[in-house]
Amino acid sequence: MIEVSGIYKSFGKKGEIPALNDVYLDVKEGELFGVIGPDGAGKTTLFRIITTLLLPDKGYARVGGYDVQNDFRALRKILGYMPGRFSLYQDLSVAENLAFYASIFNTTIEANYHLIRDIYVQLEPFKDRRAGALSGGMKQKLALCCALIHKPQILVLDEPTTGVDVVSRKEFWQMLQRLKSEGITILVSTPYMDEASMCERLALIQQGRILSKGTPAGILSDYSGRLLSVRTGDIYKAKLALENAADVDDVYIFGESLHVKTQNLEPARVERLLAANSVEVFDIKVIPPTIEDVFLAKLQS
Repeated sequence: MIEVSGIYKSFGKKGEIPALNDVYLDVKEGELFGVIGPDGAGKTTLFRIITTLLLPDKGYARVGGYDVQNDFRALRKILGYMPGRFSLYQDLSVAENLAFYASIFNTTIEANYHLIRDIYVQLEPFKDRRAGALSGGMKQKLALCCALIHKPQILVLDEPTTGVDVVSRKEFWQMLQRLKSEGITILVSTPYMDEASMCERLALIQQGRILSKGTPAGILSDYSGRLLSVRTGDIYKAKLALENAADVDDVYIFGESLHVKTQNLEPARVERLLAANSVEVFDIKVIPPTIEDVFLAKLQS
């Protein structure tokens, strides 16, 4: 459904600012595919190329059988795009924005209401409110409704949960699961590593390069070595001690704990090492890696 092959893109007068570097991606029909990476990783540039808003310097992309450069008019008819920045008309009401976007595609709200019904019922009490006066979560729901109003085959969402509360984030992913059940192919980006499990397959991206691709379980299985979680009385002192220790591949703060990547260190040995540096250990154990742990390990390799 979406095929990206050898895409390069740079910015600047002389192309001195690389944004994408030899990116390959494939998204199957009816799939919910995630592109995961921090701010500045290249997600938005990639999505703008896929949605015909930006030309690549090299390589090609095909979406729904259409070439993004040569068939952009036909492609836009089957594509729904929700950019990262709220881009609806802030001076128009909720109802006016929806009606306007429906008219662009020569359809009506009623024609495809079944696609937006579960979302719009939450917006309906505010249908006369200006879009600019909505909360962050409600703005995202309105933007999703506008992207769906013409019943697209493919939905491209650039960081749709950024800047919204935890409850709205959860509701948004539930909406995407319902849309997937309607047969819509969904490509979504996010900087939140914990959202990776919501996707059927995903790609990890950093500095314009794809670090890893696959199912969440497959990417987790790619983690090599042992991961320890360490809780201490002085996390910074413990980090410094472990950074200089033999057989420690990486150590970083993860919430209230330290995550220690190693190949063969046992918890007891780490505890003795910290005790030798006058660091009190509250808890130490071997844990399974998260997507974020895999991402950080890929950066080190």
